[in-house]
Amino acid sequence: MILAGGQARRMGGGDKGLRAVAGQSLLGRVIDRLAPQAAPLAINANGDPARFAGFGLPVLADSVAGFPGPLAGVLAGLDWAAGLGAGAIVTAAADTPFFPTDLVARLATAAGPSGLALAAVDEGGRVRPQPTFGLWPVALRDDLRAALAGGLRKVVLWTGAHGAGLAVWPAAGAPFFNVNTPEDLALAERMAAP
Repeated sequence: MILAGGQARRMGGGDKGLRAVAGQSLLGRVIDRLAPQAAPLAINANGDPARFAGFGLPVLADSVAGFPGPLAGVLAGLDWAAGLGAGAIVTAAADTPFFPTDLVARLATAAGPSGLALAAVDEGGRVRPQPTFGLWPVALRDDLRAALAGGLRKVVLWTGAHGAGLAVWPAAGAPFFNVNTPEDLALAERMAAP
């Protein structure tokens, strides 16, 4: 599940995933990295799904109103996966074009007792979770739905309550660099250069 449901306020609005870096959209770069690791893929986004038609993937809107954040996108993915008979989903953010090519394998290895795992970065001894990159078991979807209905919005509070494992990468190379501002977009352009 590619999470593309944010409002991109710091970018001036619109769909960050449709912004280009070195001639390719951020979303296209994310698809290229995730497709060899997991299938089938879908996009979580709100509004008119036609704007993503060129990618040929299902577009799933949040089932919880009011842009409650990435957990709503996770829930949309879990509901979709349940309909497919899948046991889990992996999420990646649409604005993070350089995430690791071993994401899914490392998340699966790090999964906690519930099957839940988040990616994280070790910043010199401080481990910082990357809450939009995770392995989410379908069995937890009703619990997540109840948590969202109760007002929970912070990913790490919910994942912590379920004993999520952490797949940790070193900070070197900025493996989870995400594009939030026009300045970030310019930096991503430089990072994508050969």
